[in-house]
Amino acid sequence: MSESNRSAPVGVVLAVDPDRFAEVVEALRQAGLTVTGEQPILGTLSGTVAEDRVPALEAVDGVESVDRDITIQLPPPDSSIQ
Repeated sequence: MSESNRSAPVGVVLAVDPDRFAEVVEALRQAGLTVTGEQPILGTLSGTVAEDRVPALEAVDGVESVDRDITIQLPPPDSSIQ
């Protein structure tokens, strides 16, 4: 598959079984996740993955949820919307 045929990467935030954190994170890496942050005590991590690989992440045993990372930009304090 050429690079132009791959789907664009998206940011994701995942909740996983904290008792199996290291094992689940390794399985997620093998499924295509590039890990950018880990919070093992909370059982959460963040990363990026090709959009078409999100279902593969959801299928990993020990994954409780996969949410797309979104950015919300608020208007400046002096804007008329405030």
